[in-house]
Amino acid sequence: MMGNRKSLKRNYIYNLIYQLLVIILPLVTTPYISRILYADGIGVVSFAESIVSYFVLFASLGVGLYGQREISYYQDDKDKRSEVFWNTLIFKFITSAVILLLYIIVSIFYFKSNIYYIFSISILSVFFDITWFYQGMEEFGKIVVRNIIFKILSIAFIFLFVKSKSDIGLYAFSICFFTFMGSISLWVYLKHYVSKPIFENIKPFKDFRVIISLFIPTIAIQVYTVLDKTMIGIITKSDFENGYYDLSIKISKILLTIITSLGVALIPRVGLLYSNNDDDNLKKLIYKSYRFVWFMGIPLCFGLFMISNNFVPWFLGAGYDKVAILIKILSFLIIIIGLSNVTGMQYLIPTKKQNAFTISVCIGALVNLVLNYILIRNFLSIGAATASVIAECAVTAYQIYRIRKEISAKKILFEGRNYFIAGFFMVLIIYVFMRNLIPSVKNSMLIAIVGAVSYFVILTILKDKFLYEYIEYFRNRAFRTRKL
Repeated sequence: MMGNRKSLKRNYIYNLIYQLLVIILPLVTTPYISRILYADGIGVVSFAESIVSYFVLFASLGVGLYGQREISYYQDDKDKRSEVFWNTLIFKFITSAVILLLYIIVSIFYFKSNIYYIFSISILSVFFDITWFYQGMEEFGKIVVRNIIFKILSIAFIFLFVKSKSDIGLYAFSICFFTFMGSISLWVYLKHYVSKPIFENIKPFKDFRVIISLFIPTIAIQVYTVLDKTMIGIITKSDFENGYYDLSIKISKILLTIITSLGVALIPRVGLLYSNNDDDNLKKLIYKSYRFVWFMGIPLCFGLFMISNNFVPWFLGAGYDKVAILIKILSFLIIIIGLSNVTGMQYLIPTKKQNAFTISVCIGALVNLVLNYILIRNFLSIGAATASVIAECAVTAYQIYRIRKEISAKKILFEGRNYFIAGFFMVLIIYVFMRNLIPSVKNSMLIAIVGAVSYFVILTILKDKFLYEYIEYFRNRAFRTRKL
């Protein structure tokens, strides 16, 4: 049965491309937008986006996680997965419609700005989004194709129509409209996977308690991922501070995506192993995932920390020095969130231990809320970045503590020993190499290349098994291609 499964490595690559496109393609426009709208213009859009994200959250109501998990259990049973699909979809239609109506009413009486009206499209995207279904079916290729097309159209729209600071509404439109179109486009493939609904089997509120149990951690996650921007706007009343923070988060999330993409690809596979009571293979998969976080997370975190001073001036232009400082702080999220992604999203959720996951993210939300209130007042956006790192540490520590009887914390740390050694020497080499380099595209690329080469050379000297495994995998793929 497992032999017929879609390649986990291929699904990881598909999902990596998917997640990177969500963040990287908009960043193609970042140097342009930073010079057209400036930090305060970006801050205005960022604050409005943070407000609408709360409505999007309640429109989604945890359905994405629930739907993906439940579909993964019935990949081989068309009738059962069709029943799950229609129940989940109708539930999502109801919640989205109610929240959209509420958002329109609030926008009319409170926000009274065209940007907030434009962002109502984001709630419509939730209404039609069925990405969760294809993720549960491990069909990541279709999601990638959809994103490539609509993200490229979004970039083209920005370069063609956003020409001055007065076009801020068009920039907001580009953020949400093409996501909406992407959500609709996935419906084309649906008839091949799902049967027509049997109306007597439609019970959209059947698993309401389960959905709510998954929604609670989603709220908490939102608190310490989006509330930062909201609190920066409310406390500092500075669009510039919000703009600096928004840009630094976007840049750091590019590299974080490389780590967390494996999680989305693994969730359906872990769910399948769990439903088959295959504990041994499940644990092997989880330990391997932790090792991947160390393997990729350490060089990405240390590298981003070291390169930020050289990278930011030429990428964003003059006046963005504070972004480099924020990136240094937020770079540590690459490792911290990478570890919590394995523990929470890859292990606790698919194995129906969402209560532990819920408590962990509630702890993170509380820590973030309190620290934001204290630190933003004194240190502005730097305080928000610091609060985020500490909150994520709290989440990760609690999750690893909760699974200590099934997954060894000592073994998790032991998996990272080679990568800490290689990362330490990589930082030393980069420091010596970049001391006299001025900020430029060429020098940033040289720093990145020197860092990557030194890291992998040291791992080769240490004879790291994980590295050799991937070298062997790609060598076999290349050999097979030449043979064909």
